[in-house]
Amino acid sequence: MTEHRVSWVDEALREHEEHTPAGGPGGPGGPGSRPAGSAPEREQQVLDRIDRARRRRPRIREERITMSHGAGGKASRTLIEAVFLDAFRNPLLEPLEDAALLQVGGSRLALTTDSYVVSPLFFPGGNIGDLAVNGTVNDLAVSGATPLYLSAGFVLEEGFAVADLTTIVASMHAAAAAAGVQIVTGDTKVVERGKADGCYINTAGIGVAEHDLTLGVATARPGDAVIVSGPVGDHGVTIMLARGELDIEADLASDTAAMNGMIASLLAATSGVRALRDATRGGVATILNEVATAAGVSVVVSEDQIPVRTQVRGAAELLGIDPIDVAC
Repeated sequence: MTEHRVSWVDEALREHEEHTPAGGPGGPGGPGSRPAGSAPEREQQVLDRIDRARRRRPRIREERITMSHGAGGKASRTLIEAVFLDAFRNPLLEPLEDAALLQVGGSRLALTTDSYVVSPLFFPGGNIGDLAVNGTVNDLAVSGATPLYLSAGFVLEEGFAVADLTTIVASMHAAAAAAGVQIVTGDTKVVERGKADGCYINTAGIGVAEHDLTLGVATARPGDAVIVSGPVGDHGVTIMLARGELDIEADLASDTAAMNGMIASLLAATSGVRALRDATRGGVATILNEVATAAGVSVVVSEDQIPVRTQVRGAAELLGIDPIDVAC
């Protein structure tokens, strides 16, 4: 066992002792206590603690919503489980996949919804319009369904330029045509100046699941491989640089695109796919954590095997972030 491995075990055990009352379960003299023993035994204690933490009922400690609750990481997951899942719990919602699979008559349908509040609205490689269409199409596709129809709801701020709205809608039309879907219903609301960031878009999508399989991160098993469809972090880093708040220049563009054609080919080629996910908020790291939590497994990733463009890696290092945490 390496020195590094022992150190993280000891550190976790110290934290455990600090948060466990004396005489309580797992504490000194408690019924669950046991001597520190060898390093493997101490490591098992840490793993046991992690398992107990996973089973613990999620609880929001903050009194008000913060930006971290929408970032796609641990805070987002806690918010979803402690508030929304707790209130709406049902077997269709509980998997928390990108789309719900519904049995309607003799057909299996996939249903998804998403809201888009990107800033800036226009960025290298796309805009909020094609992003909304592609994101919804992809959420349906990763459920194993063929995307068919979308809805589009717009929240527009008073004073928003009609020319910009026209450009956004034209991008949505082109993206839908490229993905082979139709936008068949929608809604429009206008709010007072200063009450929105120009334009918000909410979409819903429906598709038909023709494959006789159920994809989900909870089905992951030891020995499975993790595959990404391309370099990670392009979209998120592009958006951050496009805001113009950082004195960093890079030749980057968003990788927004509909993946339903590629996914259909993948599912037709092999029956070995267990789960697919659209790595948006929180990036690939969040998806891997969701796999580990849902399936009760560990996911080992070799950093040098994660495809990252040189420009993305350089910008991420300057920003002090990891590309694996950035939206794709």
